[in-house]
Amino acid sequence: MAERDMHVPPAPPVTLVIFGATGDLTRRLLMPALINMTRLGLADDGLRILGVGLDAMDAEGLRHALESFAAPAGGEGATERGEAWAALRPRIDYLQGDFTADAVYESLVERLGPDRNAAFYLAVPPRFFGDIVDKLAEHGLMAESDRRFRRVAIEKPFGHDLESARALNARILKQVAERQVYRIDHFLGKETVQNILTLRFANTMIERLWNSDAIDHVQITAAETVDVGTRGGFYDPTGALRDMVPNHLFQLLAMVAMEPPNSFDAEAIRDEKGKALRAVRVYDAEEARTNGVRGQYAGGAVAGHPVTAYRSADGVAPDSRTETFVALKLMVDTWRWAGVPFYLRTGKAMAVRDTEVVVVFKPVPLLQFAAARGASLPSNQLVIQIQPDEGMSMEMVIKRPGLEVATAPVSLDFHYADRFRIAALTGYETLLYDLFTGDQTLFQRADAIEAGWAAVQPFLDLWAQGEPEPYAAGGTGPESADALMRRDGREWHELAPGR
Repeated sequence: MAERDMHVPPAPPVTLVIFGATGDLTRRLLMPALINMTRLGLADDGLRILGVGLDAMDAEGLRHALESFAAPAGGEGATERGEAWAALRPRIDYLQGDFTADAVYESLVERLGPDRNAAFYLAVPPRFFGDIVDKLAEHGLMAESDRRFRRVAIEKPFGHDLESARALNARILKQVAERQVYRIDHFLGKETVQNILTLRFANTMIERLWNSDAIDHVQITAAETVDVGTRGGFYDPTGALRDMVPNHLFQLLAMVAMEPPNSFDAEAIRDEKGKALRAVRVYDAEEARTNGVRGQYAGGAVAGHPVTAYRSADGVAPDSRTETFVALKLMVDTWRWAGVPFYLRTGKAMAVRDTEVVVVFKPVPLLQFAAARGASLPSNQLVIQIQPDEGMSMEMVIKRPGLEVATAPVSLDFHYADRFRIAALTGYETLLYDLFTGDQTLFQRADAIEAGWAAVQPFLDLWAQGEPEPYAAGGTGPESADALMRRDGREWHELAPGR
């Protein structure tokens, strides 16, 4: 969602009830996004915010706690953000209480009244998801009518394995309809992720080549420079596989692998994404052993700053077997992708921050430059940069200037920041707007969630035993990840920082 050329109406009046309003997610992402929505006209004075939390404070206390995050001083657009915050600030209220206590929900019934639209945002630890939805339903807060809608937004992680994801889906859908559930993956709020569908289906030259006839393989990478820091207590029971693969990376895979929908209606798109994820081959134990790598960062340095080993981090067991790096080779068993491997990798304490999709095309069928310099021609590659420098590039081969026929690789680049003002946006603006307007296109459906967990379950089972391979902080991951590619005669795309 760019900051100009916006011709969409404001969202309908709604009260956004944020469970966990004093937490990090609300401060860093939700409130800045709501400020941006206000200044861009995506939300008007019909928007109300009601925070729910355990902290002893009143509405003014919550406003003060959010202020420095919602409208930071300085920078581009600071005046507009300040004005938007001034308009939104009086419409923020607070309700103190335990998420599992009936008194909280009785107060919500009174505050919302019979006709108020409401969206309940669960910015809370996953153990509360089922309890909160149960309580909302028991107190009639999810009941809809011709005059009001009621929706619930749930952050990841949605379950911690296939069994728990199925159980959580069953529990929630026993209380509310699927159309009321908005399972959020914040990657889908990023412009470049959304643009994958437009890139594919609005460009004949792309879609005609988007299959196993022309594509050799696909790489999806989410590399982070940060280590676990002070979040070891959360991260150690989770690990890189659960944290990143069945949600973030699989959402990118689904965008790349899905078939054209018969319309851009939300359910048509979600149908095709679900089919793509269900087509990911579910490995047996030996296949999982062959096609998966896990690593754990040891000591090292990232950008010149020393990083201690993962096992030395606060909250991490000194003998922890939790992986901080994952590399997988997966197959999507459809006609379009037969024989085309998808290589996924993600890791913490890596050399650079770089999230990208790389589509590597097959080499030319006849090499006609054997007598010229540069005879080893690189394959064409389409690189879709998700973060930090959103954009895309096509890597091609041209003739070098001169009298002889010598080749050189070049890149045709597009960067969003060169054309559109998107730097101040968090990505949550789109997701919140769609939540308020009832568009589920960018939200995960129960069947897709379970398909993702089914595909990673063999790796979870296998990695319950054994040790992850160490890799130096500030590197590109364990040696086995490179070996996973090289055994197929391929190499990882080089990690590159933003401009």
